[in-house]
Amino acid sequence: MRVARFTVGAAPKYGVIAEGTDHIEGLKGDPLFQGVEPTGEVFKLDEVRLLSPVIPRSKVVAVAKNYHAHASEMGGEVPNHPNIFFKPNTAVIGPDDPIVLPPWSEEIHYEAELAVVIRTLCRNVPAEDAKDYIFGYTVANDVSARDAQRNDGQWARAKGFDTSCPLGPWMTVDPELDIDNLEIRTEVNGKVVQQGNTRDMVFDVPFLIEYISSAMTLLPGDVILTGTPAGVGPIEAGDRVECSVEGIGALGNHVVRR
Repeated sequence: MRVARFTVGAAPKYGVIAEGTDHIEGLKGDPLFQGVEPTGEVFKLDEVRLLSPVIPRSKVVAVAKNYHAHASEMGGEVPNHPNIFFKPNTAVIGPDDPIVLPPWSEEIHYEAELAVVIRTLCRNVPAEDAKDYIFGYTVANDVSARDAQRNDGQWARAKGFDTSCPLGPWMTVDPELDIDNLEIRTEVNGKVVQQGNTRDMVFDVPFLIEYISSAMTLLPGDVILTGTPAGVGPIEAGDRVECSVEGIGALGNHVVRR
């Protein structure tokens, strides 16, 4: 099942996109809180505008250097425990929203990632129970200002600027999805520039949920970005960047400078 958030000339709605169809069926309210209850409204996909499938109510928790080869390309060792940071919910945008390059940075990179959407209040959850707390999965682009990341000494500005967290195009809700073997890919202007697989994660999703929830409570709609494979690189104004995760979908955004 694919759960989307969309507009059709009015307030945002939620809907379900059935596999292999070109339409979306409306839902009553937010499925994170009200379940998946259809309204009977049906819209064609080309008649609606897809939004970020979730706006985290409290936080996006991201994991740094969670792929061996990416840790190496960034000039560091693989951490012996997850290295986490935050992106504010004001950084979140959806499919086809513009990534706006900040005027204070000249070195912006893409980072395609598998994102996990939390279903219910999550605190001190053991890894073996982690899947019970997951609503679904989406695609993320952890857009990063590398020069600020190097210069600031911490990552709040480099990773948290407005439009630095594209999410979408929908949430895939599938308990049978093998999240330990999904291809992750980035294309810039139609050229493949990054390719990896979730099997190469240093710390898998259940372990990340256990580790993060041992320190802080995760709330419904919070998002975990699970790290990016090797192959990160620059984007510039005029580019179109598309991040995809096998079994979930593709998230495309244009890049602009204002």
